[in-house]
Amino acid sequence: MGYLENYQNWCENPYFDKQTREELKQLAGNDAEIKERFYKNLEFGTGGLRGIIGAGDNRMNVYTVRKATQGLANYIKKQHGEDKGVVIAYDSRNMSKEFSEEAALCLCANGIKAYRFDALRPTPELSFAVRKLSCIAGIVITASHNPAEYNGYKVYWEDGAQITYPKDVEIIAEVNKVTDYSTVQTMDQEEAEKAGLYHIIGSEIDDAYIGELKKLVLHPEIIEKEGKELKIVYTPLHGTGNVNVRRVLKELGFEHVYVVPEQEKPDGRFPTVKSPNPEDPNAFALALKLAKEKDADLVLATDPDADRLGVYAKDQKTGEYMSFTGNMSGMLICEYRLSQEKATGKIAKDGALIKTIVTTNMADKVAEEYDVRLIEVLTGFKYIGEQIKFFEQNHNATYEFGFEESYGCLVGTHARDKDAVVAVMALCEAAAYYRFHGKTLWDQMLAIYEKYEYFKEGLQTITLKGMDGAAKIQQMMDGFRANPPKELGGYQVQRLRDYKKDVILDLASGSKMPTGLPKSNVLYFDLNDDAWVCVRPSGTEPKIKFYIGVKGNSFSDAEEKLNILTKALMQLAED
Repeated sequence: MGYLENYQNWCENPYFDKQTREELKQLAGNDAEIKERFYKNLEFGTGGLRGIIGAGDNRMNVYTVRKATQGLANYIKKQHGEDKGVVIAYDSRNMSKEFSEEAALCLCANGIKAYRFDALRPTPELSFAVRKLSCIAGIVITASHNPAEYNGYKVYWEDGAQITYPKDVEIIAEVNKVTDYSTVQTMDQEEAEKAGLYHIIGSEIDDAYIGELKKLVLHPEIIEKEGKELKIVYTPLHGTGNVNVRRVLKELGFEHVYVVPEQEKPDGRFPTVKSPNPEDPNAFALALKLAKEKDADLVLATDPDADRLGVYAKDQKTGEYMSFTGNMSGMLICEYRLSQEKATGKIAKDGALIKTIVTTNMADKVAEEYDVRLIEVLTGFKYIGEQIKFFEQNHNATYEFGFEESYGCLVGTHARDKDAVVAVMALCEAAAYYRFHGKTLWDQMLAIYEKYEYFKEGLQTITLKGMDGAAKIQQMMDGFRANPPKELGGYQVQRLRDYKKDVILDLASGSKMPTGLPKSNVLYFDLNDDAWVCVRPSGTEPKIKFYIGVKGNSFSDAEEKLNILTKALMQLAED
């Protein structure tokens, strides 16, 4: 069936509600928009769904959410997991509540217990709840830090992490088998409750989650002293972080926490920002304004589902607020915790530090410093969560810390996904500790650079939307794969890691070896002097991403090297 036939079916089929049909009828004559909405089904990828909200096969709506849930339900029934059930959370985005209801009722209609949060919750609490409630799976309705027109659907398995191979492939196959919307099951909530299938959960999970976080504090005695003085400005960016972040900081003894009033309340329109992304400096405009008014030490922002943390800290020498990349804040938390555990003899003899392949090479130096094992995984925090599962199954390592460049990290193993709530807690504890010792977080960051050298990283993206854009992205990947550069920005390309072909090619000798990681459409170029470049299509957005890393002997040296390498890479991409 072609896209126009699909469109006509949605316009005329009484299965689809009147509002949906009317929305689509308004598109009559707009062939480009009709094609974009119907040229394919919204793809259920290795993490789930993500797309623009609207009517159509290639959009996020109640029908595509039900369809995905039916496929998941079919898989759960094959695993005999009906009685274990599925826990469902949702964020502040438009339609998140409605999509979570649809997912729950579809599961119930399939005889699967659904545990749905009574209101919006952070993604990491969903990860925690899956294991706390001994569920077979979890669903969170979120599009993370994407613009307001997006929403998404992420699937977790019983270990609390997002689905990985082979579960992801098997679930995708079940979802793809559901080709007729009318075969998707649903039921009335009242019926589901009477049948003992629909359950509302709330504060009991919140209390357990916050309790686990508080166990991770290393120096409560220092928080007791410095928490009365440290000034923190925080913004949830209209998302889910507000309640949990404020609660844990208050209960630990941080008395001066100022929340940005314009961004405090949940709002799926995200009216004060272009994009609710803590990686974007523009998202901090209101928070920095408040920080100057309060003379704050720290400025923190979490994204809508509270799994990413952005950070600014005051430089007391200049009075300026200095931004931290995800690599910087991750290294700051990591160095703090490992140094304190070493001082008290608490680092595990089989301790492990986990990072993704596009995360700073400074992590390698830190692992060496504290004699812990460094493990590299593919991009995506689910692979860090998967390692924790392997540690528990094989008893071959103890998790110390895991992080990725995109502003996500995990302290502890209460969750199996990145957790901005625990990151806020850990960072504020570190700030209190260094304040007690006469240093700011920025002072400590400078000390880390002096200790491990000036590693600096960058990210460039090219957005190419729609069917034509997807084809262009694939052409770019094919070009890099077929003709890898031998030199970039004055650096020599030493090795090419092709994760799709599972091969590491030494360009000098021609020797090959396997990558040791799952297959993925990712190319990584190892350069001399600890420099590197990585190219990959985004798994959730119509973008191709270019990651760059260098090492310098000063801030300015690293900045110059990064600029030269970035320019050379983007010139190659344009060619």
